[in-house]
Amino acid sequence: MLAVRGLHVYYGEIHALKGLTLAVEGEEIVALLGPNGAGKSTTLKTLSGLLPPREGRITLLGESLVGVPPHEIVRRGIAHVPEGRRIFNRLTVLENLEMGAYIRRDGGIAQDLERVFALFPRLKERKAQVAGTLSGGEQQMLAIGRALMARPRLLLLDEPSMGLAPVLVEQIFETVRDINRQGTTILLVEQNAAMALSVAHRGYVLETGAIMLSGAAAELRENAEVRRAYLGES
Repeated sequence: MLAVRGLHVYYGEIHALKGLTLAVEGEEIVALLGPNGAGKSTTLKTLSGLLPPREGRITLLGESLVGVPPHEIVRRGIAHVPEGRRIFNRLTVLENLEMGAYIRRDGGIAQDLERVFALFPRLKERKAQVAGTLSGGEQQMLAIGRALMARPRLLLLDEPSMGLAPVLVEQIFETVRDINRQGTTILLVEQNAAMALSVAHRGYVLETGAIMLSGAAAELRENAEVRRAYLGES
């Protein structure tokens, strides 16, 4: 589905991604792991058109995304849930969800709204509430729900567990599984490597802008380097 080849991205003179190559197949969950500053969020921003690559190829279903504006990338089937949620604080829950469907002109918006409410019943209870007054967990639910309203083929999830209590983390990741079971492909950036690898099919380990390891999630969980660096095991 998604193929990235030789991607180089800069912030000014800072070389953030150094020849990044990865692939995501249809209906997979692929985890992108690595320390802070490794380039994980930069990767997602580049895929969603927010950062221009200096070199490299990005294709979705065989079509190039390089130079395509962000709103057109959404139209082609990629939705991005950014780190920090970035909801519209002054709009209601329902208005935030409707904003997720702003590019759509089809007749399935009401159906997708019910799908989001089925995944996140708390949002249905609070659909008239101003989004900025929600708890952190509810805001994360809203950010994911807003992205789903674009009806993406590929969902980019950036740190969905950040700042959440453990019970909410488990709930969010169970919902990630449900979204994937319903047919949405997911590229997941997550500091909680154990949780990410528990839901992912495959994974990549990114360090200083380059892929250092890759493999099936089960293989990465057993890798000594991954266990030591990311799973807190000796």
